[in-house]
Amino acid sequence: MRIHFTGIAGAGMSAAALMMREAGHQVSGSDQDVFPPMSTYVEGLGFPFFRAFDPANLPRGLDVLVLGASAKLGGEDNPEVAEARRRGVRVTTFPELVGEATAGKLNTVVAGSFGKSTCTALLAHVLREAGCDAGWMIGAISPSLPDTGHWGGAPQVVLEGDEYIVGPSDRRSKFVLYHPRDVLLTSLVHDHVNVFPTFADYEAPFRELLRLPPADGLLVARDHPAIRAVAGEAACRIVWYDVGPCEGWCAEDVAFGDVTRFTLRSPAGGRLKLATTLLGAHNIENIVGVAAYLLERGLATEAQLARAVESFQGIRRRLDRLTAASRIPLVEGFGSSYEKARSAIEAMRLHYPARPLTVVFEPHTFSWRNREALPWYDTVFEGAAKVLVVPPPSHGAASHQQSSFEEILARIERAGVPAAGVRTAEEATAALGGLAGDEVVLLLSSGPLLGLPDSLPPVFDQLYAEPAAA
Repeated sequence: MRIHFTGIAGAGMSAAALMMREAGHQVSGSDQDVFPPMSTYVEGLGFPFFRAFDPANLPRGLDVLVLGASAKLGGEDNPEVAEARRRGVRVTTFPELVGEATAGKLNTVVAGSFGKSTCTALLAHVLREAGCDAGWMIGAISPSLPDTGHWGGAPQVVLEGDEYIVGPSDRRSKFVLYHPRDVLLTSLVHDHVNVFPTFADYEAPFRELLRLPPADGLLVARDHPAIRAVAGEAACRIVWYDVGPCEGWCAEDVAFGDVTRFTLRSPAGGRLKLATTLLGAHNIENIVGVAAYLLERGLATEAQLARAVESFQGIRRRLDRLTAASRIPLVEGFGSSYEKARSAIEAMRLHYPARPLTVVFEPHTFSWRNREALPWYDTVFEGAAKVLVVPPPSHGAASHQQSSFEEILARIERAGVPAAGVRTAEEATAALGGLAGDEVVLLLSSGPLLGLPDSLPPVFDQLYAEPAAA
């Protein structure tokens, strides 16, 4: 088939496009107003990529147009969609396409409010290192994997399962389309308040997901009250995990450092020494969940698991250290929700306890911009010495109760954390240009953040270079 992806620089869209290309289809795509790392990543994938939406981008003989769900794409008003409709070409979404294509595979869906990108990438990495040519689809870039999407020759496919809706006219959560045999469920906390106003609304698609695995399937779930409350929907075997002691898999003797070491304990009392360069307690939790799944399913040996965990380099934007020479660490985190932001901040305090923490934050997602989420700002920056805040974007603002820039700044200040607004990259760079030298700086966003993840590292490496040895 000839498949064109409108909104190709979306993380899930580009991964799905790679899967389809490896499955033997001809792929092209378009997008606009996109930013690194995804824009530069897609440019290097080797299929036709157009930086504007135009009916002329659609190839002759097109069979399917895949439309992304982002509000900036314009939905049915997008000119490429209009042209596809005029030609009589099928218009679909990437979750529908991936679900249809993998319906005959042994699909493992990794779901949860946070942790799913890291867990999906780690699962794919361990399987690859263990010699299993599994397929995967990941909504983030991992240095440990050649691409974000892979079709694979083995029956196993690992899919990052997003609870967000398919699109404005299809209110199903994406992950219910993926025909899971197994589910790894990492977390369940209220998110995406623009489409799930209450926790009951948010919980409902997870209940639906857990009804999908067959009787011989497997649910590996974090031992948490919210997950316990929905796990009764599953008809398959359930295995629990957590960082602390529980009836399932857990971590013992955690020693945090540049290389963090801990012992993985099985429900039967077996113990396995593991080591990781990933930062934060939440990543120990991720590793325990992945290890529990792989060992319960017999998809990797203990030795293969230990080697792969130690070599895993994580995923881009999840606590990446961006500087090489600077004595002030500049770290990029992913802050699309309260829980993800808190995990990143707590990891900074854990690994750099003596350094004052400056956070550069962009309220990019609908959740951060929604007035109902203003209470998040009361506690999210606990432990930070200062917060620089970038204005929220305006796309989709009319679709929900959007907070103003001033309201966000005032709420942070009221919580007792010094905050300042920075509207341009130049303002942000100037604000960070007079640091004492003992700080740590965390860039926190799911958006472009004024291009600072690309522009700041060389500035820091020059301004704050370690003094030459005498």
